[in-house]
Amino acid sequence: MTTVRTAPAGHVMQDEPRARFADLLAAEWLKMWSLRSTPWLYVITALAVIAFNAGTAYDHYKYWYQYDGQSRTSFVANGIPLVDAFTANSAMVMVLALAAIGALSVTGEYGTGLMRTTFTAVPARRSVMAAKVLVLATVTTVFGALVAAASFASAQAILSGRDASVSLGHPDALRVIVASALLAPVAALAGLAIGSVIRHTGGAVVNCVVLLLLLPMVLSSRRHLTAVLQHTLPFSAWERLTSTQIQRSNDLFPWGTGGAWTVYSLWALAAGVLAVLAVHRRDQ
Repeated sequence: MTTVRTAPAGHVMQDEPRARFADLLAAEWLKMWSLRSTPWLYVITALAVIAFNAGTAYDHYKYWYQYDGQSRTSFVANGIPLVDAFTANSAMVMVLALAAIGALSVTGEYGTGLMRTTFTAVPARRSVMAAKVLVLATVTTVFGALVAAASFASAQAILSGRDASVSLGHPDALRVIVASALLAPVAALAGLAIGSVIRHTGGAVVNCVVLLLLLPMVLSSRRHLTAVLQHTLPFSAWERLTSTQIQRSNDLFPWGTGGAWTVYSLWALAAGVLAVLAVHRRDQ
Protein backbone atom coordinates (compact mmCIF):
# COMPACT_ATOMS: atom_id res chain seq x y z
CA MET A 1 0.00 0.00 0.00
CA THR A 2 1.31 3.43 -0.96
CA THR A 3 1.48 6.03 1.78
CA VAL A 4 0.75 9.60 0.79
CA ARG A 5 2.53 12.16 2.92
CA THR A 6 0.95 15.56 3.38
CA ALA A 7 2.17 18.69 5.08
CA PRO A 8 0.17 21.15 7.14
CA ALA A 9 -0.81 24.38 5.42
CA GLY A 10 2.08 26.84 5.36
CA HIS A 11 4.77 24.12 5.80
CA VAL A 12 7.02 22.38 3.30
CA MET A 13 7.72 18.62 3.48
CA GLN A 14 11.33 17.88 4.23
CA ASP A 15 11.81 15.64 1.19
CA GLU A 16 10.52 18.30 -1.25
CA PRO A 17 12.78 21.04 -2.61
CA ARG A 18 11.93 24.43 -1.15
CA ALA A 19 10.96 27.04 -3.72
CA ARG A 20 13.47 29.87 -3.89
CA PHE A 21 12.02 33.30 -3.17
CA ALA A 22 13.45 34.59 -6.44
CA ASP A 23 11.37 31.93 -8.24
CA LEU A 24 8.27 33.09 -6.39
CA LEU A 25 8.95 36.68 -7.41
CA ALA A 26 9.33 35.61 -11.04
CA ALA A 27 6.10 33.60 -10.86
CA GLU A 28 4.17 36.54 -9.41
CA TRP A 29 5.60 38.82 -12.07
CA LEU A 30 4.43 36.46 -14.82
CA LYS A 31 0.99 36.06 -13.25
CA MET A 32 0.58 39.82 -13.01
CA TRP A 33 1.20 40.39 -16.70
CA SER A 34 -0.35 37.18 -18.03
CA LEU A 35 -3.77 38.85 -18.10
CA ARG A 36 -4.17 41.20 -21.03
CA SER A 37 -6.42 43.43 -18.95
CA THR A 38 -3.64 44.32 -16.49
CA PRO A 39 -1.55 46.55 -18.80
CA TRP A 40 -4.71 48.21 -20.06
CA LEU A 41 -5.86 48.96 -16.52
CA TYR A 42 -2.58 50.71 -15.82
CA VAL A 43 -2.64 52.61 -19.12
CA ILE A 44 -6.26 53.77 -18.71
CA THR A 45 -5.63 54.83 -15.12
CA ALA A 46 -2.52 56.78 -16.10
CA LEU A 47 -4.30 58.56 -18.95
CA ALA A 48 -7.30 59.41 -16.74
CA VAL A 49 -5.14 60.83 -13.95
CA ILE A 50 -2.96 62.89 -16.29
CA ALA A 51 -6.04 64.12 -18.18
CA PHE A 52 -7.74 65.32 -14.99
CA ASN A 53 -4.68 67.32 -14.00
CA ALA A 54 -3.92 68.69 -17.45
CA GLY A 55 -7.58 69.64 -17.84
CA THR A 56 -7.52 71.66 -14.63
CA ALA A 57 -4.32 73.43 -15.68
CA TYR A 58 -5.77 74.19 -19.10
CA ASP A 59 -8.86 75.63 -17.42
CA HIS A 60 -6.68 78.13 -15.61
CA TYR A 61 -4.75 78.83 -18.81
CA LYS A 62 -7.92 79.40 -20.85
CA TYR A 63 -9.67 81.71 -18.40
CA TRP A 64 -6.51 83.42 -17.14
CA TYR A 65 -7.54 86.93 -18.18
CA GLN A 66 -10.93 86.60 -16.50
CA TYR A 67 -9.21 86.62 -13.10
CA ASP A 68 -8.52 89.95 -11.43
CA GLY A 69 -4.98 91.26 -11.19
CA GLN A 70 -4.52 90.22 -7.57
CA SER A 71 -5.57 86.63 -8.31
CA ARG A 72 -3.11 86.38 -11.20
CA THR A 73 -0.32 87.89 -9.13
CA SER A 74 -0.86 85.54 -6.19
CA PHE A 75 -1.44 82.42 -8.34
CA VAL A 76 2.03 80.98 -7.76
CA ALA A 77 2.36 82.32 -4.23
CA ASN A 78 -0.84 80.50 -3.25
CA GLY A 79 0.50 77.20 -4.61
CA ILE A 80 -2.15 76.76 -7.30
CA PRO A 81 0.32 75.31 -9.86
CA LEU A 82 1.04 72.49 -7.41
CA VAL A 83 -2.68 71.91 -6.88
CA ASP A 84 -3.07 71.61 -10.66
CA ALA A 85 -0.14 69.17 -10.76
CA PHE A 86 -2.19 66.56 -8.89
CA THR A 87 -5.82 67.42 -8.15
CA ALA A 88 -8.14 65.76 -5.65
CA ASN A 89 -10.19 64.25 -8.49
CA SER A 90 -7.14 62.61 -10.01
CA ALA A 91 -6.10 61.31 -6.58
CA MET A 92 -9.51 59.67 -6.14
CA VAL A 93 -9.18 58.03 -9.55
CA MET A 94 -5.72 56.80 -8.57
CA VAL A 95 -6.91 55.36 -5.25
CA LEU A 96 -9.96 53.66 -6.74
CA ALA A 97 -8.10 52.13 -9.69
CA LEU A 98 -5.02 50.97 -7.78
CA ALA A 99 -7.05 49.55 -4.88
CA ALA A 100 -9.13 47.60 -7.40
CA ILE A 101 -5.97 46.33 -9.12
CA GLY A 102 -4.56 45.24 -5.77
CA ALA A 103 -7.76 43.46 -4.78
CA LEU A 104 -8.10 41.76 -8.17
CA SER A 105 -4.55 40.45 -7.99
CA VAL A 106 -5.66 38.05 -5.25
CA THR A 107 -9.44 37.69 -5.65
CA GLY A 108 -8.99 36.84 -9.33
CA GLU A 109 -6.79 33.90 -8.37
CA TYR A 110 -9.29 32.69 -5.80
CA GLY A 111 -12.11 33.03 -8.34
CA THR A 112 -10.35 30.98 -11.02
CA GLY A 113 -8.89 28.42 -8.63
CA LEU A 114 -5.34 29.40 -9.51
CA MET A 115 -4.61 30.09 -5.86
CA ARG A 116 -5.32 26.44 -5.00
CA THR A 117 -2.89 25.35 -7.70
CA THR A 118 -0.27 27.79 -6.45
CA PHE A 119 -0.51 26.64 -2.83
CA THR A 120 -0.41 23.00 -3.92
CA ALA A 121 2.82 23.62 -5.80
CA VAL A 122 4.24 25.86 -3.06
CA PRO A 123 2.79 25.02 0.36
CA ALA A 124 4.69 27.92 1.94
CA ARG A 125 1.75 30.26 1.62
CA ARG A 126 3.28 33.17 3.45
CA SER A 127 6.25 33.18 1.07
CA VAL A 128 3.88 33.22 -1.90
CA MET A 129 1.97 36.18 -0.54
CA ALA A 130 5.15 38.00 0.46
CA ALA A 131 6.32 37.71 -3.14
CA LYS A 132 2.97 39.01 -4.37
CA VAL A 133 3.17 41.96 -1.97
CA LEU A 134 6.71 42.83 -3.08
CA VAL A 135 5.94 42.60 -6.80
CA LEU A 136 2.75 44.65 -6.48
CA ALA A 137 4.46 47.29 -4.34
CA THR A 138 7.36 47.62 -6.79
CA VAL A 139 5.21 47.85 -9.92
CA THR A 140 2.74 50.33 -8.43
CA THR A 141 5.53 52.50 -7.00
CA VAL A 142 7.12 52.80 -10.42
CA PHE A 143 3.69 53.41 -11.94
CA GLY A 144 2.87 56.11 -9.40
CA ALA A 145 6.23 57.83 -9.93
CA LEU A 146 5.78 57.93 -13.71
CA VAL A 147 2.21 59.22 -13.49
CA ALA A 148 3.00 61.85 -10.86
CA ALA A 149 6.01 63.10 -12.82
CA ALA A 150 4.03 63.19 -16.09
CA SER A 151 1.17 65.03 -14.42
CA PHE A 152 3.49 67.62 -12.92
CA ALA A 153 5.32 68.15 -16.22
CA SER A 154 2.15 68.45 -18.31
CA ALA A 155 0.43 70.82 -15.90
CA GLN A 156 3.47 73.10 -15.63
CA ALA A 157 3.96 73.05 -19.41
CA ILE A 158 0.40 74.32 -19.87
CA LEU A 159 0.69 76.97 -17.15
CA SER A 160 4.03 78.18 -18.50
CA GLY A 161 2.08 79.78 -21.34
CA ARG A 162 0.83 82.30 -18.75
CA ASP A 163 4.12 82.48 -16.84
CA ALA A 164 2.30 80.79 -13.96
CA SER A 165 4.23 77.54 -13.67
CA VAL A 166 6.69 76.33 -11.04
CA SER A 167 9.79 74.19 -11.40
CA LEU A 168 11.08 71.21 -9.45
CA GLY A 169 13.08 73.72 -7.46
CA HIS A 170 9.92 75.00 -5.79
CA PRO A 171 10.09 74.22 -2.04
CA ASP A 172 6.94 72.06 -2.12
CA ALA A 173 7.16 70.54 -5.61
CA LEU A 174 9.10 67.40 -4.74
CA ARG A 175 6.88 66.68 -1.73
CA VAL A 176 3.75 66.88 -3.89
CA ILE A 177 5.22 64.57 -6.54
CA VAL A 178 6.48 61.97 -4.06
CA ALA A 179 3.28 62.00 -2.01
CA SER A 180 1.17 61.55 -5.15
CA ALA A 181 3.44 58.80 -6.45
CA LEU A 182 3.37 56.82 -3.20
CA LEU A 183 -0.42 57.04 -3.03
CA ALA A 184 -0.44 54.33 -5.71
CA PRO A 185 1.36 51.54 -3.80
CA VAL A 186 -0.42 52.41 -0.54
CA ALA A 187 -3.82 52.06 -2.23
CA ALA A 188 -2.77 48.91 -4.09
CA LEU A 189 -1.48 47.19 -0.95
CA ALA A 190 -4.63 48.17 0.95
CA GLY A 191 -6.69 46.61 -1.84
CA LEU A 192 -4.53 43.48 -1.75
CA ALA A 193 -5.01 43.12 2.01
CA ILE A 194 -8.78 43.60 1.76
CA GLY A 195 -8.97 41.12 -1.11
CA SER A 196 -6.94 38.57 0.86
CA VAL A 197 -9.43 38.75 3.73
CA ILE A 198 -12.70 38.93 1.76
CA ARG A 199 -11.67 36.82 -1.28
CA HIS A 200 -14.56 38.13 -3.38
CA THR A 201 -13.96 40.75 -6.05
CA GLY A 202 -17.19 42.71 -5.65
CA GLY A 203 -17.06 42.77 -1.86
CA ALA A 204 -13.37 43.69 -1.83
CA VAL A 205 -13.82 46.62 -4.24
CA VAL A 206 -16.82 47.95 -2.29
CA ASN A 207 -14.85 47.80 0.96
CA CYS A 208 -11.92 49.57 -0.70
CA VAL A 209 -14.19 52.41 -1.81
CA VAL A 210 -15.76 52.74 1.64
CA LEU A 211 -12.51 52.60 3.59
CA LEU A 212 -10.22 54.58 1.30
CA LEU A 213 -12.57 57.16 -0.25
CA LEU A 214 -15.91 57.48 1.55
CA LEU A 215 -14.69 57.32 5.13
CA PRO A 216 -12.36 60.36 4.79
CA MET A 217 -15.34 62.36 3.49
CA VAL A 218 -17.72 61.21 6.23
CA LEU A 219 -15.39 62.01 9.12
CA SER A 220 -15.67 65.66 10.06
CA SER A 221 -12.53 67.75 10.32
CA ARG A 222 -14.30 70.25 12.60
CA ARG A 223 -14.29 68.06 15.70
CA HIS A 224 -11.14 66.85 17.40
CA LEU A 225 -11.96 63.12 17.64
CA THR A 226 -13.22 62.72 14.08
CA ALA A 227 -10.37 64.90 12.78
CA VAL A 228 -7.83 62.64 14.48
CA LEU A 229 -9.53 59.57 12.99
CA GLN A 230 -9.55 61.24 9.61
CA HIS A 231 -5.82 61.90 9.91
CA THR A 232 -5.16 58.16 10.18
CA LEU A 233 -6.42 57.52 6.63
CA PRO A 234 -4.12 57.51 3.58
CA PHE A 235 -6.23 59.87 1.47
CA SER A 236 -6.22 62.43 4.27
CA ALA A 237 -2.45 61.99 4.52
CA TRP A 238 -2.15 62.73 0.80
CA GLU A 239 -4.28 65.86 1.23
CA ARG A 240 -2.01 67.05 4.02
CA LEU A 241 1.17 66.39 2.06
CA THR A 242 -0.10 68.23 -1.04
CA SER A 243 -1.91 71.09 0.71
CA THR A 244 -0.89 74.72 0.24
CA GLN A 245 0.00 77.15 2.98
CA ILE A 246 -3.42 78.83 2.69
CA GLN A 247 -5.25 75.52 2.99
CA ARG A 248 -3.22 74.57 6.07
CA SER A 249 -3.94 77.90 7.76
CA ASN A 250 -7.67 77.07 7.67
CA ASP A 251 -7.28 73.75 9.53
CA LEU A 252 -8.95 73.65 12.93
CA PHE A 253 -6.83 70.69 14.00
CA PRO A 254 -3.54 70.96 12.09
CA TRP A 255 -1.02 68.15 11.80
CA GLY A 256 2.46 67.91 10.38
CA THR A 257 3.94 66.30 7.30
CA GLY A 258 5.82 63.84 9.51
CA GLY A 259 2.53 62.41 10.73
CA ALA A 260 1.25 62.12 7.16
CA TRP A 261 4.37 60.24 6.02
CA THR A 262 3.96 57.97 9.04
CA VAL A 263 0.38 57.17 8.02
CA TYR A 264 1.60 56.21 4.55
CA SER A 265 4.27 53.93 6.01
CA LEU A 266 2.03 52.24 8.57
CA TRP A 267 -0.74 51.57 6.05
CA ALA A 268 1.67 49.99 3.57
CA LEU A 269 3.33 47.90 6.28
CA ALA A 270 0.07 46.81 7.93
CA ALA A 271 -1.51 45.94 4.58
CA GLY A 272 1.46 43.81 3.56
CA VAL A 273 1.52 41.96 6.88
CA LEU A 274 -2.24 41.38 6.81
CA ALA A 275 -2.10 40.00 3.27
CA VAL A 276 0.65 37.55 4.28
CA LEU A 277 -1.05 36.42 7.48
CA ALA A 278 -4.53 36.13 5.95
CA VAL A 279 -3.57 33.12 3.81
CA HIS A 280 -1.77 31.18 6.54
CA ARG A 281 -3.65 28.08 7.77
CA ARG A 282 -6.81 28.90 5.85
CA ASP A 283 -8.54 26.94 3.11
CA GLN A 284 -7.87 28.05 -0.43
